[in-house]
Amino acid sequence: MEQVDCVVVGAGVVGLAVARALAMAGREVLVLDAAEGIGTETSSRNSEVIHAGIYYPAGSLQARACVQGRKQLYAYCAERNLPHANCGKLIVATDADEAAKLVSIQARAAVNGVELSLLSQAEALAMEPALHCTAALLSPATGIIDSHAYMLSLQGDAENAGATFVFYTPVLGGRVTNSGIEIECGGAEPMRLSCRTLINCGGLHAPKLAGAIQGMPAQHVPGAWFAKGNYFSLTTKNPFGRLIYPVPVPGGLGTHLTIDLGGQARFGPDVEWVETLDYEVDPKRGESFYASIRRYWPALPDGALAPGYSGIRPKTVPPGAPAQDFAISGPNDHGVPGLVHMFGIESPGLTASLALADHVAERVANG
Repeated sequence: MEQVDCVVVGAGVVGLAVARALAMAGREVLVLDAAEGIGTETSSRNSEVIHAGIYYPAGSLQARACVQGRKQLYAYCAERNLPHANCGKLIVATDADEAAKLVSIQARAAVNGVELSLLSQAEALAMEPALHCTAALLSPATGIIDSHAYMLSLQGDAENAGATFVFYTPVLGGRVTNSGIEIECGGAEPMRLSCRTLINCGGLHAPKLAGAIQGMPAQHVPGAWFAKGNYFSLTTKNPFGRLIYPVPVPGGLGTHLTIDLGGQARFGPDVEWVETLDYEVDPKRGESFYASIRRYWPALPDGALAPGYSGIRPKTVPPGAPAQDFAISGPNDHGVPGLVHMFGIESPGLTASLALADHVAERVANG
């Protein structure tokens, strides 16, 4: 049986960042993925926003990793000349009740180390004349990124540091042994490997993989739920230069506008709980977007939204439960040496990826 030092399961943005960090620390790293290439699931189906870290609970891993990861990500993109833009974001209130909520949002962000500026109606409209609002918060740290260029760069860094990538190779399960962890791989050429360290970056599939490892305590394996987010593209000219978010609503951030590096606008995501990984976008779901968007952009033309794409968030809590935090479950949590799971890494996982990778590399180094 082939012996490997570190195996990273999953070549999404977090798996890539983890592989890079471990390889650059001098570890032998093998990355396995069931798909044909890097970032084919959640990592390629998001809004490509560099999040500031505004909404996450104070002290949570999401908040800490987002704020630190955002700083690292901007620096990384600048050093490597990767496509990105620090375009900023406006959180807009459209009535007096919403305007009152902006102060509490600003205070929560400050606790997380994120500075927001409170703008009057006139100040907001001077920035975005097409906007309708009564007041707004400006997040100067929010931006956008070419996620594919970023992932290719992470892969290149990892490979330059000696990491090896093998695709079309699903990890079916494994077992804990006295010398490490044995894993069974499927694909065209099924194989078994033994590794000293296994990092489960399986995203949507991480709980399933954890449950398929004999010797992993079942009580430390979370459940898995899928929250689909549908995006709709704007088919007319986009009048905005910044991201536009409404004041959050119960259960989500509302129907917000994001832009890509070419200036194309899209709206979403909504929340659709699903049982299977189906990425088709139902055009009828866009009908409910119009009223929400017109609260802050009354001039949105009829019929201007077209189905775009969808992504699925890896949830470890069911609908209606309190929001989950990122979970990095290592030997100190479940008692299995050399085994680290990353559960519930949804948004802002891309923004937080470099910080999460550093966190994992530190855990691995400390045993």
